[in-house]
Amino acid sequence: MSENNNIARPYAQAIFEIAESSGNFSAWSEALGVMAMVAVNQDMASLLINPRVSRKDIGGVFIEVCGDQIDDLGQNLLRLLSQNRRLHILPEIAQRYELLRAEAERSVRAELESALPVSEEEQQQIAKALKARLGRDVDLVCKINEKLIGGAVIRAGDLVIDGSVRARLENLATAVGA
Repeated sequence: MSENNNIARPYAQAIFEIAESSGNFSAWSEALGVMAMVAVNQDMASLLINPRVSRKDIGGVFIEVCGDQIDDLGQNLLRLLSQNRRLHILPEIAQRYELLRAEAERSVRAELESALPVSEEEQQQIAKALKARLGRDVDLVCKINEKLIGGAVIRAGDLVIDGSVRARLENLATAVGA
C-alpha cells in the first residue's frame, strides 16, 4: 500500500497543479471520486488484472463507465494511467489530491463517529473547537457507529481523539491488569 502511495504522489501533484491553475479544485475532486469508485468496483478490479485485455481496451472501458462525469482532461488521465497500468492506484491518487487541496484551501475534513446521532448544535461546537485547535476550516462529517458503546471518535488528518466508552474501558482494563 505504501508503494501505491509513492506511485500516486506525482500523479496527484500534477492533477493538483492543473486544478490550481484553472481554479477548479471541486471539479477534479468529483472526477477523481468517480474514478476511484470505479477502480475499486469488484468487476472493474478483475478486469484491471486480466492479462487478456489490452491496456487500450481497459482504458476505453474505464472511460465509458465513468461516462459524462469526467471531462477530456479526466479521460486523458485515464488513458495515461491505463497505458502505465496504474488505474488500480486511483483511490490513492484521489486521497493524495484531497490532502493537497485541503492544504491549499486551509481546510481539513474531520470525521466524527458516535454511538448516537449528534445534534446540529453539537456538530457546530465540535467544528468550532477543531477549527481553533487545528487553525483550519473544518468540514465535519458525522457517522453513526453502533459498535461504539457510547461517546465518540474524531479523526482529522493525523489527529485522533478517542472519547469512546470502549476506549475508556480498554484503558481501565489495562490499568487494572498492570
